[in-house]
Amino acid sequence: MKIAVVGTGYVGLVTGTCLAETGNNVICVDINEAKVKKMQEGQVPIYEPGLDLLFHRNIEQGRLHFTTNLAEAIEEAQIIFMALPTPPGGDGAADLSYILGAAKDISKIIKEYKIIVNKSTVPVGTADKVRAVFAENTNIEVDVVSNPEFLREGVAVEDFMKPDRVVLGTRSERAKKLMTDLYGPYVRQGNPILFMDERSSELTKYAANSFLATKITFMNEVANLCELVGADVDAVRRGIGSDDRIGKRFLFPGIGYGGSCFPKDVQALVMAADENTYDFQILKSVMEVNERQKTILVDKVLKYYKNDIAGKHFALWGLAFKPETDDIREAPALYIIDALVKNGATVTVFDPEGMSNVKGVIGDKVKYAENQYEALENADALLIATEWSVFRNPDFDKIEAVLKNKVIFDGRNLYDLDKMIELGYYYNSIGRKLVD
Repeated sequence: MKIAVVGTGYVGLVTGTCLAETGNNVICVDINEAKVKKMQEGQVPIYEPGLDLLFHRNIEQGRLHFTTNLAEAIEEAQIIFMALPTPPGGDGAADLSYILGAAKDISKIIKEYKIIVNKSTVPVGTADKVRAVFAENTNIEVDVVSNPEFLREGVAVEDFMKPDRVVLGTRSERAKKLMTDLYGPYVRQGNPILFMDERSSELTKYAANSFLATKITFMNEVANLCELVGADVDAVRRGIGSDDRIGKRFLFPGIGYGGSCFPKDVQALVMAADENTYDFQILKSVMEVNERQKTILVDKVLKYYKNDIAGKHFALWGLAFKPETDDIREAPALYIIDALVKNGATVTVFDPEGMSNVKGVIGDKVKYAENQYEALENADALLIATEWSVFRNPDFDKIEAVLKNKVIFDGRNLYDLDKMIELGYYYNSIGRKLVD
């Protein structure tokens, strides 16, 4: 099929590349000329494992193209994916200006039937608004389909190529047939393509992310209680995760969720509920708890140093909101840095992929190390904010030799408590016994 993808952010680029991988001819369009030029030259603008291989292969084989010309992109496309940002506005509601603006531009160009696919995460009722834009600006028939993405950063290529399910919101039989043909190669192992109305499809994405955020937050609350009552959150996690009604995933406690999806999707669902005079109390609590959890590691630091860290210097391992991505949006590490600096401390940081993005946001507010051990030089303690694999089995002898004191505050519970006792560290993690 001939496909156009409008927007080459994280979702758009993964979508376009993976659609090309199954033989479709895909052209991606973006208004950022410098970014498009780099992609035309073979440069992948984001870090996502496995994406570069598919990206280069499909460019070389002539199935993946990039342009700034919207008319060129959509002229022959049977299906047009809109993968545009929907940032929260000042009131927390999703900003649809990019989506509706692109819909208006497309509506003035098309000359024949098209399927318009909302790939962005959008509020309930967005498909109706997009449909209204086309009705206002053209007599050409279009079908507007809601197709929310369920891509986990770090494994997005695998998620697209082998999805748990494909959710499609449309009541058009014509659109159903074409979309089934398009997604058929990705569900050959029997995972479902779920058709539903557009509003149910839109709500499905928000509900899924909000439920996962709730699960994470619940476990963080349990972890905080474990510390007070002397329980071990790892034992509790295994105990409840063995129940198949609950499941093992998203039960690892830590320093809160971040990224591009969970924070804004939870907030957007709360806003949608408020607009419909429904008080979504559980999600409001989730947001409140998560905000506190982001700096719980700093609370532990302040308690250890008796509320005086002025002049102290800390090493921070991990900046991205999760491993295997360079995404720092709403990353707990940024909140930790801000709290440490406001309390008079200095910080040196290391992250395998996220440092350039952090530098672009906070500049020289911190020092940037070339590797994880360099970050430890002259540091009074080590803080861990992201569970990168490279941090899981470090050289503890080297840590001891470089770090001023054998003190670690671990926001991701990377190390075995018995081992830390044996090595003689002060080790303060989440929901587990303090090693002192």
